[in-house]
Amino acid sequence: MRMPWRRRSAGRFGPLLVAAGIKPGSVDESPELTMSREVAWRAARRDQLTTADILRVVEGMLRDEREYEFVVSVLEGIQNLVSHGLDAFRSPDEIHGLLGPRAAVCWDGLTGFWSAVADWCALTGLQLESSAPLLTVENEELRMLLLTANRTLATGEKLGLAQAVRYEKAGGSPLPGYSHFALALEWMGQG
Repeated sequence: MRMPWRRRSAGRFGPLLVAAGIKPGSVDESPELTMSREVAWRAARRDQLTTADILRVVEGMLRDEREYEFVVSVLEGIQNLVSHGLDAFRSPDEIHGLLGPRAAVCWDGLTGFWSAVADWCALTGLQLESSAPLLTVENEELRMLLLTANRTLATGEKLGLAQAVRYEKAGGSPLPGYSHFALALEWMGQG
């Protein structure tokens, strides 16, 4: 499996960046992880008028299996954002209603994966922290990073990359074709 988070030109993602209102030249040579976060941030926002357009491009990208990892990272970021229940973001149901059939399958796969991670945490007694501190961050860049990387459960607790990696290391089923290990390595600057 290739490392999905390496740096490369934003050219392949041009239509998605345009739909999200991001100038492609502004993110050239940015890691894919940075681009996926930015697209997710814009797509999930309630004040974004082009959310449906962004999700149509996402659906089209899923026709090319080379784009699968990137699209899953965008959808995971959107899911994380809408899980927090903040007024600035659309609800999970609003987003789900805008998804095409391929993106809906990915969305449901992500939902199932994160439900399994939450169940595993409960089963193993792994203590989860409250998501409340995440929701008070005011710095816009840090806020985007934290809110796209973590999700809030109905209990008010947060799940994030650390729990996903622990779940996968313990033998939990990862998402097909998508590695949270690769994502963790990128976050640590080793990808």
